Amino acid sequence: MDKKALIEKINKLKKEKNAIILAHCYQNIEIDLVADFVGDSLGLSQLASKTNADKIIFAGVYFMAETAKILNPAKKVYLPNISGCDMADMINLKQIKNFKADNPDTPVVCYINSTAAVKSECDICCTSSNAIEVVRSLKSDKVLFVPDKYLANWVEKNLKNVKITAYQGYCPTHYKISANDILNKKKEYPYAIVLSHPECKNEVTEISDFVGSTTQMMEYCKKSKEKEFIIATELGVAQRLQRDYADKKIIPISKNIFCPSMKENSLEDILYTLENENNEVKVDENIAKKAINCIDRMLKIM
Repeated sequence: MDKKALIEKINKLKKEKNAIILAHCYQNIEIDLVADFVGDSLGLSQLASKTNADKIIFAGVYFMAETAKILNPAKKVYLPNISGCDMADMINLKQIKNFKADNPDTPVVCYINSTAAVKSECDICCTSSNAIEVVRSLKSDKVLFVPDKYLANWVEKNLKNVKITAYQGYCPTHYKISANDILNKKKEYPYAIVLSHPECKNEVTEISDFVGSTTQMMEYCKKSKEKEFIIATELGVAQRLQRDYADKKIIPISKNIFCPSMKENSLEDILYTLENENNEVKVDENIAKKAINCIDRMLKIM
């Protein structure tokens, strides 16, 4: 089936089944052609809550679909491919309990990029855009942070009076980006503004002009009067910026910086899921109740 026919069939089935398609911006860019919303994981789940859709097809990874289900308990949530997140999978329920036991009487901040089970054991959630504000809101001089050590380090650097004990997880995709990658690109494009994600190593964020979440980086490019940008994050972000801002030069840090799990979905997969309603994502009721408290506490300070 050609792409035009695929798109027409997907859009027809969406209407028939009262479904919406959410696409994370690390997905293959063709997914945007059928997506109702494109963005980052929490924002997509919140947007879904504002619709009257009965079904959510989440083009993303497993923890994102879990979050969508937690925030939309009455809707059915499906993943076209059951793909995990390498960073989220670095910590499980037993490991978070042990981490807490080794560091008693300390509030636990959980990055949104984690499973529902891990969220259920944490005090408050955060995103890469609000992590500093979330940690500050705890008014504690010591905090546990899971699972991303680089985001934790970046927050600690920006909050001088807080000691953060970080779980030693990380994003393998962002880990590949080095300071040398940035410096080499700057030799080619000396006037380009360097934008990086706080999941990057400290050596990268320290020499970046702007550090922020996926959405913040895209907004920065949109609003900036500058014309050249080096994008130090997953390739999908640079591809969307190239598409949307043709008057600006968008320079991916490398064409090899992509998340394999995020690239697993295709238009064919989405059509198959709409037709067969396979890979429904469910969250244990007790886990969901605890996890929603972790998320709600964050939303109250946003």
